[in-house]
Amino acid sequence: MISREPTIERLAIARKLLLDPYGLDESHLTRALLHIRANRVDDADLYFQYTRSEGWSLEEGIVKTGSFSIDQGVGVRAVSGEKTAFAYSDDISWASLEDAASTVRTIASAGNNAKIKIPSQKIAASRSLYLGDDPIGSLDSAAKVQLLERIEKQARARDPRVVQVMAGLASEYDVVMVARADGTLAADVRPLVRLSLTVIAEQKGRREVGSAGGGGRFGLAYFDAECLIRYVEDAVGAALTNLEARPAPAGEMTVVLGPGWPGVLLHEAIGHGLEGDFNRKGSSAFAGKIGQRVAAKGVTILDDGTINDRRGSLNVDDEGCATQRNVLIEDGILQGYIQDSMNARLMGVKPTGNGRRESYAHVPMPRMTNTYMLSGQQTPEEIVASINKGLYATNFGGGQVDITSGKFVFSASQAYWVEKGKILYPVKGATLVGNGPDVLTRVSMIGNDMALDSGVGTCGKEGQSVPVGVGQPTLRIDGITVGGTA
Repeated sequence: MISREPTIERLAIARKLLLDPYGLDESHLTRALLHIRANRVDDADLYFQYTRSEGWSLEEGIVKTGSFSIDQGVGVRAVSGEKTAFAYSDDISWASLEDAASTVRTIASAGNNAKIKIPSQKIAASRSLYLGDDPIGSLDSAAKVQLLERIEKQARARDPRVVQVMAGLASEYDVVMVARADGTLAADVRPLVRLSLTVIAEQKGRREVGSAGGGGRFGLAYFDAECLIRYVEDAVGAALTNLEARPAPAGEMTVVLGPGWPGVLLHEAIGHGLEGDFNRKGSSAFAGKIGQRVAAKGVTILDDGTINDRRGSLNVDDEGCATQRNVLIEDGILQGYIQDSMNARLMGVKPTGNGRRESYAHVPMPRMTNTYMLSGQQTPEEIVASINKGLYATNFGGGQVDITSGKFVFSASQAYWVEKGKILYPVKGATLVGNGPDVLTRVSMIGNDMALDSGVGTCGKEGQSVPVGVGQPTLRIDGITVGGTA
């Protein structure tokens, strides 16, 4: 069998699913873009998408729900200055494409009848961060149900205090094609899977919850026996630990954050503030601070959409630009922001491969991919041992952040009280309250154990949700306000 170059292969798949069945080819895309550009627009693009999704959920030992859906359509966008006109349709046809192009071009004044020419076609650069196989077909339905039943039985067998188990399995096969006014033609074939596990443990009338799971851009074979055992140990362990938790103390104190998923605090409290749209409008606490110290020495934060198989990674973003490894803060100095094409143009910089949208029915905007802090020199044991009195938070639940002020509130779902370098007991109800930019300056120790999360993150912004990754090493932060229950 002769294999084709990855970019050519993805374009062929996209044509087969998104153009050929509807009598369209690339000449139609060019005609639609020419029609838009007959008016004085700064940019325009067409975004075609085909998505097949499947989900299974198990509760009380039986599969309660199963779902399967197919969605497809095209979004048409024109940009003039800071204004965006957008139209979309789930009907992929020349008539719909032409109507959408006529609608969005009204954002700008009519042209001068000069002949408009689309630049020579530019095929997106070759790369392959993940295989383009359909994960839905990587296991049959019976095997998917058996997988959920297996993890449910393992969780119950782990400890007699486990009284309830809920598990879910989701798979998605997403094919996109982007045609831009600058001649760019790009396609991506994006698999995505996720397995989630939640357990409830009970002891002496007290109930506590623990959860675990993971996933990424690969097939369902990833969830092998070793993986299931790891999820069970994490979820059951968290629930049993919380059964022993005491009320959390309150006040300003030293806080140590564990590696991996606690990076969600960086994502929310700092990452959103580094998105280009907030900084162009001056509404971010980081606006106008490129080249200035915004964090303690040793703090280096990246947004990297090029990590193989990761949930937040993309071969190309939703504007057809290759994703990048973007250094946002280096050794405490702000280096730049993450950008989509419109905000990059208005700010006089290059796009960073962060133009993302939830679907063909949404406009792109600057969004994170995999956002994380690099490792430092200390061991996690050294960092915990340095605490005189304080909190060691190893997992987080939900949180909120105000982009303009940088203020955040996060709840720790698993945390411990530490005195004189010794972990004494787990605590419950700890809430971290602070200011993102200020917290960066209070980082005093950085572990050598950077880890990415297990592949569960979903980021929301302006009503749109996209898959993302987070990560960090163990961090010591001096002087965070902790709202407790004690």
